[in-house]
Amino acid sequence: MALQIRASLGLDPWDVFHQGVSRHVPLSFGTITMIVGAVVLLLWIPLRQKPGLGTVSNVFVIGLSVDEGLRLLPVLHGLPLRLAVLAAGVVLNGLAGGLYIGARFGPGPRDGLMTGYVRRSGRSIRLVRTGIEVTVLVVGLLMGGQVGIGTVVYAVAIGPLVQFFLPMLTVPHANDTNDAGRTPGDGTGVDHPGRVRGGAVRAASRG
Repeated sequence: MALQIRASLGLDPWDVFHQGVSRHVPLSFGTITMIVGAVVLLLWIPLRQKPGLGTVSNVFVIGLSVDEGLRLLPVLHGLPLRLAVLAAGVVLNGLAGGLYIGARFGPGPRDGLMTGYVRRSGRSIRLVRTGIEVTVLVVGLLMGGQVGIGTVVYAVAIGPLVQFFLPMLTVPHANDTNDAGRTPGDGTGVDHPGRVRGGAVRAASRG
């Protein structure tokens, strides 16, 4: 997240929203990320979505980490360097998504909102995810969040990246073994690349 912010070429939809909020309140980007995550968790209640260790960790660890990253990373100059940093940020985000989903400790607040609404409404993941992210993107843009090529790169690349990393990083579950003692599919506990059994998302952002 800090790499994408320092690249100054556009952020993913939720971070456009977080940055937009930061333009109007005297709080750090990480603090806003944590507050928004906690508020989103409240929306889980009517959806009867249950948080896990990964859910709570997502709220605090990411917010604290992005503030520390922004403190350590300097302001970047020169388009080639900024493009390289943007690419690194998006790839690392895909890796992080594969790690936290594959750990099976619960989705992040934002992904849980999506999966909970999908379960309660019966609508498709694609429709619900698109609706949520377009909404936060537009609101964030109106508040002054940065949209640019990085926003497009993230939207196009994050799904394939998580899909690539997830089968390698998913921790096998005891119920994943079949009668032959092998996991169905590719042996990772993933029904097919990018979809964890039990309803996890195909392409998480950062929770």
